[in-house]
Amino acid sequence: MDLVAAGLSEQPFRTHGRPLATVSYASHGEGLKTLEECCTQAHGLALIQGPTLSGKTTLISQFIDSLPEEAPVAVVDGKDLNTAALLKAVLTRFGFSLDQNSTNELLGLLRVYALQQAAAHEAPILIVENTYALKASALRAMCELASLKVRGTSALKIVLASDRPLLSLVMSPEMRPLASRLTHDFHLHPMTSDEAMQYVYAKLRAAGSFVPEFVFPQNVCNELWRASGGWPGILDRIALLALGNAETLPVPLDVIERPVLPVGTWLQTDDEATDAQPTEPPTLYVSYEGETLREVQFDVPKLLVGRSEHNDISINSRFVSRHHALLVRNGNTTFLMDLNSSNGTFVNSRRVSNHLLVHDDVITIGHHRIKFSDPHATERGTLEGSEFADTVIMKSLDDMRRLLAHENTEILPSISENLPTSGF
Repeated sequence: MDLVAAGLSEQPFRTHGRPLATVSYASHGEGLKTLEECCTQAHGLALIQGPTLSGKTTLISQFIDSLPEEAPVAVVDGKDLNTAALLKAVLTRFGFSLDQNSTNELLGLLRVYALQQAAAHEAPILIVENTYALKASALRAMCELASLKVRGTSALKIVLASDRPLLSLVMSPEMRPLASRLTHDFHLHPMTSDEAMQYVYAKLRAAGSFVPEFVFPQNVCNELWRASGGWPGILDRIALLALGNAETLPVPLDVIERPVLPVGTWLQTDDEATDAQPTEPPTLYVSYEGETLREVQFDVPKLLVGRSEHNDISINSRFVSRHHALLVRNGNTTFLMDLNSSNGTFVNSRRVSNHLLVHDDVITIGHHRIKFSDPHATERGTLEGSEFADTVIMKSLDDMRRLLAHENTEILPSISENLPTSGF
């Protein structure tokens, strides 16, 4: 069906370039508020996470549009960038014309610019998309930039966006300069059915429709919502195809295609959005040789486990490192992260560096066990990146001994370039 027949003057569901209309919804608004808070705080570092086509780019564009025209902002795509390529991309976005420069020169130039800008006016803003795909050396450079300060405040506001989990990466030992500055960890959520319908109708009105309900009736909007998982980028593509395939108005249900949704997407129901009742927090049962020693309610964002008495769960054993592992909650999701412990962390006899916990998982630290109990825990298959490649199956005690004897605790490869460590 052509646009004129549908009463439209423009294509309402653009899949490339700037959208015809930016339509806000609950999670989108929360993300915008997160970005604003991050860039106005003295120490600002935000993680913006959401699956492919969840609206991260649109959110970032709207945030940039809200800033004063003269605000120094650099947005770069981090995919496959090494240190030099990252620094060149950032400096170019800040208005520099660059010839062939060494990595040290590029880093030094960016340091001086950020420090001078922050001291004289306001701290520049750096937004890196596809952060998960940065080379290890570039991540090390990000740590260097994150450490820049002027009068005790950050000289560079940093936003890291990704469609894969970032928290475990940022919390790794090599990323401590980033982790120490982390102020926001925001996860985009899908639209509810009502939000999806308002999203579709707002775009149709922006394209010239006076009666959007005649183009996509409510039952068809609900089907668009179900088929897209509630994610705006996927909904745009499905609606675009439906409008093109329809021969008559209103658009019939049978032209709505149901794609295979990207791994990590989920559907937010209206009940979840409006009537969700708080669930009981997970419970951790700490035991030794079959005897339960302690029962811990996981009702805080994170728990630190280790030998030191300053940990949330202290285990006095020579087989346990001072700071052995970290548990982090986000909604119904709980991640376990080994903190480069000497003897490793195991879940159900598998050695892990990062692991998404599910109900009845058993964590082994030294000779102690911690049973994770949470019937409401997110299933592993629901989130992208939850099956970490560094999980090793221990088939025997000999396997464990061999692994411990050849333990490599480095999470990220070391940087090849000789980066400066002293400030200006």
